[in-house]
Order: sequence, then structure tokens, then C-alpha cells
Amino acid sequence: MTDTKNTAGTNWRPATALVHGGTTRSPFGETSEAMFLTQGFVYDSAEAAEARFNGEDPGFVYSRYANPTVAMFEDRIKMLEGAEAARATASGMAAVNLALMASVKAGDHVVAAKALFGSCRYICEILLPRFGVESTLIDGTDIDQWKAAVKPNTKALFLESPTNPTLEVIDIAAVAEIAKSVGARLIVDNVFATPMYQSPLNLGADVVIYSATKHIDGQGRCLGGVVLSDEEWITEEVMPFVKHTGPHMSPFSAWVLLKGLETLPLRVAQQTNSAGQIADFLAGQSKVKRLIYPGRDDHPQAEIAKRQMRGGSTMVALEIEGGKEAAFRFVNALDLIRISNNLGDAKSLITHPATTTHQSIGEEARAELGITDGILRLSVGLEDPQDLLEDVEKALAAI
Repeated sequence: MTDTKNTAGTNWRPATALVHGGTTRSPFGETSEAMFLTQGFVYDSAEAAEARFNGEDPGFVYSRYANPTVAMFEDRIKMLEGAEAARATASGMAAVNLALMASVKAGDHVVAAKALFGSCRYICEILLPRFGVESTLIDGTDIDQWKAAVKPNTKALFLESPTNPTLEVIDIAAVAEIAKSVGARLIVDNVFATPMYQSPLNLGADVVIYSATKHIDGQGRCLGGVVLSDEEWITEEVMPFVKHTGPHMSPFSAWVLLKGLETLPLRVAQQTNSAGQIADFLAGQSKVKRLIYPGRDDHPQAEIAKRQMRGGSTMVALEIEGGKEAAFRFVNALDLIRISNNLGDAKSLITHPATTTHQSIGEEARAELGITDGILRLSVGLEDPQDLLEDVEKALAAI
């Protein structure tokens, strides 16, 4: 591999870094990033192999450890995030598991906001305790609950903001102060805000994670995740976990995600603009019992959203009057917006969390989180906003 002019990347603005950041080229001088679909690498001699394995000669050893295409993705996303280091994973949940498992050991304690994706709650409530790690779930919007929950053995604090699916906004800077006071790492899932609209590391977080499956790919093609943090922690704690347990991203997925990063600012800006228009329309509809959008002044944490986010999000949550029956009637009447549990896609997608993404956490937990049978989560895509508004209006009329 021959490097190109990436030393200039430290001064690039986000849109430029997302096109050029981290690019390395082979001697062929290709324009697009090369896809290195290889499991392993060869050496000129046994001595060269020995030097590579003992770290005297930097380079690639095995694609389960690192791969040139994956490394380009990692370099590009860490430039955008302002992180020292990054490790890419096979999925967003692999990134969540990696970040938490690399932060704790038996006897440690984790505090997490209870408003989490169902699989994230599974890790906190079921998986970690199996390995001797205690977990406490609290209302993430209540800073006093964070303070009360931490213990001397608390090693990680974990949150999503905005949350899935009710779009609560948690004060990341305030939680970061609590984490630092007890020597714990604050892990923030930033997928709903995207790196374009929120920078948790600048707010005091220690670790940022993404499901790259969502906005980073943004076109429904492949799975991926990434963990970003300081160089020491990634090298000493995360890299051994990746090396020995195998959650590494595939070179093909990394290549697809590199292409996704190139258009991320354009896509997220358009999706957010459309989401804002749809939210404003829905807020005035009698059949909508509750409308939640971080870009509106009537959001429960509007002040925090304005302070730590640079945009309202591509996501809209709405509660339909009439519960599950009415919500299903609304969803089934949509033509343009499709039913899917994915989000951040170029296509607008809608899901009923109580029967899909949050079905597994149980009725009591859903009620505690405000996930009623009438709640719907809308991920706004790249269609013309007027077409989306007409589709929503028609579906409301069908209730």
C-alpha cells in the first residue's frame, strides 16, 4: 500500500474528510478505494513473518485482526468523530457488546439508561450478570438517578441519545462528569443523532459506538458497527477482544460503508429537513396523541437537544390515538413509507416497536419507557418530502 496525501486530513472539514479521509492506494493508483478480499497475507521470508508477528514490522497479519480496506473505514470514521482510534465490527450489536465487554470484568458494575434497544438491554440485564457483572438500569434523563446509581465498582455508564424509539435526549456532558467522578468510562450509542449532529467525545464521553448499518451505510446493503475511543484503550482492551473473539468487520462491508460515508452529510441533511416537515405536520393532527421530535421546541428535553445536537434527527416518533389497532391501520394504509425494523435508510421506513424491536423486553418495561401500543417510529428517507406528507395524510385518513 502506498499512502496518499492524508497528512492534510487533520485540517479537513467533515464533508471533505468523508470523501478523502484515510484513503490508501496500491501501486496501481486506483481512484476508488480498493477492496482487499483476503483472509491472510504472505511474507518474503520466515524472518519477515516473525518480525510481523512480534510487532517489529508493522503491517497486516490476518483479516480477523485487521485488513487494509477495513483500516481505511476505521481511519475515515475516526477523523470525522475526532477520535484517536477506532475498531470496526460485523454489526452494531457487535460494537455494543465489544465496548461493554472490553470495559468490565467479574465484580464490576454497569449503570445504563433503561431506554435502550431491546438487544442492548439483553446485554445489560442478562448477559453481563452471567459473567459476574452487576447492572443497574435508570431513567437516563434524570441526572440524580445517575448519581445515586454509581458505586465504587462502577466501571461503565452506557446510554443512547436520542433514545430508541421515544427519542429522549440525555445530557451527555452531565453524565460524563458523573462517570469521571468514579473513574468509569461513559459509552454513548450515537446512532440516532449520527456523527453529523452530535459529537459525544467533545461532550466528555470516553467511547462512541455506531451501528454503521444505519445512516453510515444508509442504503440497506450491509451490516456493520464501530467503536471509537482513545488509542490506549482501543489498543490494550479492545484489540485483544477483537483478535481473540472475532467480531471484525468484513472487507466487503467496509468497502460499502466507505462509499456510504462519502454521501453521509448530504443524505442526513435532506432526511432531517424532511423529518422536520413531517413532524410539524403531525403535531397538528387530532389523530396523533403524541409527537416526539428533537428538533421541535415542544420536545421534553428541547433545551438539552439544542445545546448538544446540531440538528433534529432523521427520526420521528408518534403515538396514534386508538392504540395498536389504529396504529396498525395507519401503517397498513401507507404506500410510499414501508414497514421495516431498520432505520437511517434512503427509503422511509416505519415500525411498531411494541410488536417488533421492543417486543422482547416485555409489557411492563415498555410501559415504563412510554412505549405504548400506539407508538410508531418513523425513519425518514430521501423521497420528496411532499410525497411523504401526502402518504402520511392519506394514512391518517384511514384510521
